[in-house]
Amino acid sequence: MTDTVAASSTLPDRAGTTASPRGPKPKPWFTTPRVIMYSILTVACLFYLFPLYVMITTSLKPMPEIRFGSIFALPIEPSFDAWVKAWTGACTGLRCEGLSPGFWNSVKITIPSVIASILIASVNGYALVNWKFRGSEIFFTVLIFGSFIPYQVLLYPLVMLTSQMKIFGSLWAIILIHTIFGMPILTLLFRNYFASLPEELFKAARVDGAGFWRIYFEVMLPMSLPIFVVALILQITGIWNDFLFGVVFAGFQNNPMTVQLNNIVNSAQGSPEYNVNMAATILTGLVPLIVYFVSGPLFVRGVAAGAVKG
Repeated sequence: MTDTVAASSTLPDRAGTTASPRGPKPKPWFTTPRVIMYSILTVACLFYLFPLYVMITTSLKPMPEIRFGSIFALPIEPSFDAWVKAWTGACTGLRCEGLSPGFWNSVKITIPSVIASILIASVNGYALVNWKFRGSEIFFTVLIFGSFIPYQVLLYPLVMLTSQMKIFGSLWAIILIHTIFGMPILTLLFRNYFASLPEELFKAARVDGAGFWRIYFEVMLPMSLPIFVVALILQITGIWNDFLFGVVFAGFQNNPMTVQLNNIVNSAQGSPEYNVNMAATILTGLVPLIVYFVSGPLFVRGVAAGAVKG
């Protein structure tokens, strides 16, 4: 009986090796490659989080504490007065209305620009994959080539074009510009994503008599949530953080939040209020950060599902 138990404990497994009664020996956690990897990741995290730490702590300090204290120290008496002033009372030249007007201007610019560019690009990508026409590859090549042209090269022609259209200095001008410049890269993303979907779905819908728009709305869109989230994050981040187009095309009354932030930081009235500047900077970047935190998992899904596949 003892010999039988001893023999069964050393029977070969399916791979032909002798199985240990206790399983494989666990690997040590503190291996050299793992220590190196986590050390690099820790240093990278600290490198990116340290400026944010300085911004938050500085925004919560009064000016005397900033002048005579250490920039790295925590606030002795935290206060949100600088945040309130940055939102409602900071001066942007001759006007002292804070960031709030710029925030609502950015909302008015971002929402229609994001919706228009994503809808047009999704239809473009869908058509380029499933409804090929003569010259479609040339059209796609020209469209992608346009995304590599520096914006500064096109500023003067676009100023002349919007002036001829009688929309220069208005919300319509900045919305049109953001929509145009967002389409090339978004078209590439949607084209690659739709190309990764099973072609049999499209053919089955055609056999059932579905047309262009019915296939788009009833077959393609329900399967495309991840790539729409990718496009949403890219466009919101790019449009909200834009400064160049905002300062050139929007006009003084429609300055977005980034232009207002620049005016606050570079205001020549009195001594610089670093706590207000830091609070205004954080407020300006909150919207893209919130979008990233809320949509992060779907963003990863969209990239993994074909957003960068050719």
